[in-house]
Amino acid sequence: MDLEIPEEYRLLQDTVRRFVREQLIPLEPAVLAREAGGQPGVLSGEELAPLHQQCRELGLWALDAPAETGGADLPALALVGVNEELGYTATPFRFPPDSPNLHMLLRSADDAQREAYMAPYARGETTSAIAISEPGAGADPAGMKTRAIRDGDHWVINGRKIWISGVDQADFTIVMAVTDPDAGSRGGISAFLIDKGTPGFEVAREIPIIGGLRTFEVVFDDCRIPAGALLGKEGDGFGPMQLRLTVRRLQMGAWCLGMARRALDVMVEHARDRVTFGERLADRQAVQWWVADIGTRIHACRLMLWDAALKQDQGQDVRTEGSMVKLYGTELAYDALDHAMQALGAMGMTKELPLQFMWQRVRAMRIYEGPSEVHRWVIARRLLRG
Repeated sequence: MDLEIPEEYRLLQDTVRRFVREQLIPLEPAVLAREAGGQPGVLSGEELAPLHQQCRELGLWALDAPAETGGADLPALALVGVNEELGYTATPFRFPPDSPNLHMLLRSADDAQREAYMAPYARGETTSAIAISEPGAGADPAGMKTRAIRDGDHWVINGRKIWISGVDQADFTIVMAVTDPDAGSRGGISAFLIDKGTPGFEVAREIPIIGGLRTFEVVFDDCRIPAGALLGKEGDGFGPMQLRLTVRRLQMGAWCLGMARRALDVMVEHARDRVTFGERLADRQAVQWWVADIGTRIHACRLMLWDAALKQDQGQDVRTEGSMVKLYGTELAYDALDHAMQALGAMGMTKELPLQFMWQRVRAMRIYEGPSEVHRWVIARRLLRG
């Protein structure tokens, strides 16, 4: 396999690296202060506006959106470096539009939906959310209870979803619901597009979680939507949802690679300067082994990402590789940040540094988009099946 990354992708990563260093890292103190004060650890609208303008000027907009919508139509391999650099900072920022939902729309949207939903979303004119998890169901789609029942020219949805990011601001939400209880995940789950403000679609409560994140619970109470809101074919929602999850898992693996690099850089710099009991931390075996192990795992994670991205660009099924990347990347970043915090001692515990904030974020990442235990089970099941 040729692992030579095309020069244009390396140049793109360099551009993103400069953007992160010059624009996003300087915003970290403000984000950390908000999180330390109990507020969401996010950027304000006033902070986002100039960043989005610079993204447009630098060509860092709609990177994997189709060309017909004004996007750059970049492959997954190019996005590995982009997301690695974004992961290097504690400032939460993504280049619009959010890729996973875009790919689900590309896979399933009909002509009318492409014009009404996908095109403006790809241009960054609208935002979206996706509602999958439910109370009591978690990562198990077979436990999904939210029902969608056909009623003439409409669908009526009843149920409850939880742990949804950004639904309070989203212009539309992709909602997964059961249309055939007997078929389950094998032909019984469908996807729907629901506009913000649709009667019967209520954001019930906000749920703060660690890392300054906010998720939401939503309720569907006789939520009536037109038949044309069905995304893709009836009963065919599970496959596109899996594609969407795989795209996110590769993205998360790259973010974690960036976080691990940041943790290693902080640890190395501190170890070179810090002297305890007459000896530099850099000369102590425990710290040396931390550095060696994390550096080795960073290299392995990057190779895993390149391999998965190349296969995805070739049209191969990379669900197993996506699970491996998500599992390995989140545990790598978790360990790297933990070692860095340990090496810095009391300073590593402070909310003045980004380490604890990133550590909280990656701790949550080990749960969402499939917890580590489920990914291990899925990987083992596929390998044992042969």
